[in-house]
Amino acid sequence: MGSTLPASEEIHEAISCLRRLNEVFSRRRHQLASAEGLTEQQWRVLEEISTEHFMPSMFARSRNRSAAAVSKTLRQLGDKGLVSTTVSKSDGRIRQYALTPKGRRVLGNLRDQREAAIQHVWQKLDGRDLKTFIRFAHDLTERLDAYALLVSENER
Repeated sequence: MGSTLPASEEIHEAISCLRRLNEVFSRRRHQLASAEGLTEQQWRVLEEISTEHFMPSMFARSRNRSAAAVSKTLRQLGDKGLVSTTVSKSDGRIRQYALTPKGRRVLGNLRDQREAAIQHVWQKLDGRDLKTFIRFAHDLTERLDAYALLVSENER
């Protein structure tokens, strides 16, 4: 027996589920960040700085943020004692950012909390269901990206 196309009601229910999942993820990220006295944007910047390949301009571009917004976030993190800034020895125009011991501690706490959620929620999922979800999420992401590109090209 062949598969049938989803009914409009099923599609809207799926979209609603995806919206709710996004809201729950966002709410949880906000809770975790707030518990450490951070915004979600500050947490994202801390994560990126921890990679040791952080470049504010590239980060701003990849997140559709202005360079000024990223600079403001960096100043806020510096004011909190989470990030230190030095001027490059090879090029005085370049600033280098690093987590302070306090910044590493805060980021470690956030990662520990995230790992606890993974253990509590994700580790309990059936392996087959997880693989199905991964395939579905990849496919849906590709379709949404392709559609966004198509709409963007048609708007030009």
